[in-house]
Amino acid sequence: QLQLVESGGGLVQPGGSLRLSCVASGFILDYYDIGWFRQAPGKEREGVSCISSSDGHTYYSDSVKGRFTIPRDNAKNTVYLQMNSLKPEDTAVYYCAADSLQRNSPESMYYDYWGQGTQVTVSS
Repeated sequence: QLQLVESGGGLVQPGGSLRLSCVASGFILDYYDIGWFRQAPGKEREGVSCISSSDGHTYYSDSVKGRFTIPRDNAKNTVYLQMNSLKPEDTAVYYCAADSLQRNSPESMYYDYWGQGTQVTVSS
């Protein structure tokens, strides 16, 4: 069974950092493009970052560029979302997803497998 599990969410003060983890079971993450998405209450799901399996090319939305990175550890079958300088507007449920066709896109429609999400709350 193919499964993605996110962890690492929580409550953090503005300016703080969190590292989210996305662990795959049942398949090898290195063969898939991986994306991180978020959805805040009342808002549409947003593509935050993605990383290509073929060449490691990364994408970041304008709202997180310069603050977030998306390292992957193939030995651990894990992709991370390192989030620094967090802002209250980063508050959302964060999801990781895998694209088996490697389209290197931040569009959620292209992703086949999704985790259950992890809550990130940025508040003082």
